[in-house]
Amino acid sequence: MLFNQIKGRGEEHMIESIAIRTMAKAIYSTDNIGHYGLSFNYYTHFTSPIRRYPDLMVHRLLEHYLHGGNSVKKDPLEDKCKHSSDMEKLATEAERASVKYKQIEYMTDKIGKILEGNISGVSKWGIFVEIIESKSEGLIRFNELKDDYYYLDEDNYRIIGKSHGNTYRLGDKVNVLVKKVDLANRQMDLQLVD
Repeated sequence: MLFNQIKGRGEEHMIESIAIRTMAKAIYSTDNIGHYGLSFNYYTHFTSPIRRYPDLMVHRLLEHYLHGGNSVKKDPLEDKCKHSSDMEKLATEAERASVKYKQIEYMTDKIGKILEGNISGVSKWGIFVEIIESKSEGLIRFNELKDDYYYLDEDNYRIIGKSHGNTYRLGDKVNVLVKKVDLANRQMDLQLVD
């Protein structure tokens, strides 16, 4: 299994995070698609205690049918399912934004400090580094890398120095200096330290 193969490697945290984020998200619907992972042809799910409106919908339908109620109309329920799916997506995005805000807020008194991190992404702007201590992410901009001109090798998730061949890739451990923290934009600028 992939997770056993990456255990203890630099890429471990990054691959686990990507795997969780790319898993199919719950979409509420009146259409029965079963449950792939459980191999159930018929499946519904609700939490206890009731936490979400879809849970309440399931409870109300169960009560309705237990008391001999006729089949309900699909369209009004499907509208509520779509609305619930949309709101859950918004709630997830809000949760991520609030966590990112608190992580960056935590870093405001770390300006000027050198910390250990892992390269968590590469892009045309530079290298993203996740600080090990706080899980907050910052950016080392390409123009901050003074030892060489670096180019992006997108296919292999790395950057390579044109003259000296230095390579930085996803999962590499690096030491960084916290240069700037912008709480309003939830951004942090970092500088690579040898």
